[in-house]
Amino acid sequence: MLMKATEEALMAGISKMRAGNVLDDISGAIEDVANSYKLGIVRQYGGHGVGHSMHEDPFLFNYRVGDQTLIKSGMVIAIEPMLNLGGDEVFVEDDKWGVVTKDRKPSAHFEHTVLATDGAPILMTTLME
Repeated sequence: MLMKATEEALMAGISKMRAGNVLDDISGAIEDVANSYKLGIVRQYGGHGVGHSMHEDPFLFNYRVGDQTLIKSGMVIAIEPMLNLGGDEVFVEDDKWGVVTKDRKPSAHFEHTVLATDGAPILMTTLME
């Protein structure tokens, strides 16, 4: 159920990646799916802009924060829902790399890099035919 819900949250977020929407439309779509499954949402990490560097502004929360940043055609964002079977809290392990839920319950993370257009969003991280 966790994997299905996290992938569903990703696709819900992607569906809102259209010129004229705002970042909170994406965040809210992800949050709505998480809430419908009663899942925790990792709040310390999220999606981000992609351009000349891998992690650029804007930061994309996986829950509503009221971000009214306008999505424009040509904008590229990595949409990254991270959902937990337990609570929201996570911590970084001593190796400074691994991220674990505080309650040690399972977590899932799905990601696509998405190009906004005036029409349907384009997934940049899929194989082209």
